Amino acid sequence: MPLLVDGRRVRLPQSAGDLVRAHPLLEERARLLRGQSVQQVGPQGLLYVQQRELAVTSPKDGNGATCLTHCDGSDTKAEVPLIMNAIKSFSDHTQCGRLEAHLVGGFNDDRQLSQKLTHQLLSEFDRQEDDIHLVTLCVTELNDREENESHFPIIYGIAVNVKTAEIYRASFQDRGPEEELRAARALTGGPMISIYDAKIEQLRIGPYSWMPFPHVDFWLQQDDKQILENLSTSPLAEPPHFVEHIRSTLMFLKKHPSPANTLFPGNKALLYKKNEDGLWEKISSPGS
Repeated sequence: MPLLVDGRRVRLPQSAGDLVRAHPLLEERARLLRGQSVQQVGPQGLLYVQQRELAVTSPKDGNGATCLTHCDGSDTKAEVPLIMNAIKSFSDHTQCGRLEAHLVGGFNDDRQLSQKLTHQLLSEFDRQEDDIHLVTLCVTELNDREENESHFPIIYGIAVNVKTAEIYRASFQDRGPEEELRAARALTGGPMISIYDAKIEQLRIGPYSWMPFPHVDFWLQQDDKQILENLSTSPLAEPPHFVEHIRSTLMFLKKHPSPANTLFPGNKALLYKKNEDGLWEKISSPGS
């Protein structure tokens, strides 16, 4: 079944710009999202999703389910069915409601990686057996600003209020729990995974395994410019915390070249649950 906008079949392939021009409502929604001020989201009640992770949850009353994910083009063909299965296993859209997609991110990068990823995502959603209603498309040229002949994304982060299904621009100081461990898995080439079990309200991390990161000492000796130019797909457009984030992830990989032995004794996952204050609390130690 097709990808739909306002009940009409989307014609592919076409660029994001052409797509919104053909569907003025999409263009208006992208304009409104870009125009929002960025909200600072604190750790209370937050489920943060890192690169190559997905999480599905719903409000306490079970009314509607939300799946949030960060795709980077590593394996879009495998990731879209994962997303679809995750949301469908949690919500019976055939009885009420519909499946909606909101795509946000990317910009007009020099290597056209954003355009490629947008095309892959739209094509894969269009190949799924269910009707999928494309509600928000704020990607590539629709999320681009130019400054001194360089291009940058307008929106760097988004959040979803699972009670109201509102999507809004956001920034996050807290990217945990286990931020470095989860980032290390992505940096070493780990695939897309689901991190949250909404039925028992538990965040599940690992067990993961990876090979020692090649030349980790060499990369840790490089200056910020070298790290940006070699370990980023878009060096000029990265957010301010990017280099610090990569350095801390590399330090973590140096300290834990074989995570199965040091981080997941007994090959057990790290489990977290929200406490009464809405903050993550570890409920199981790896050795227990």
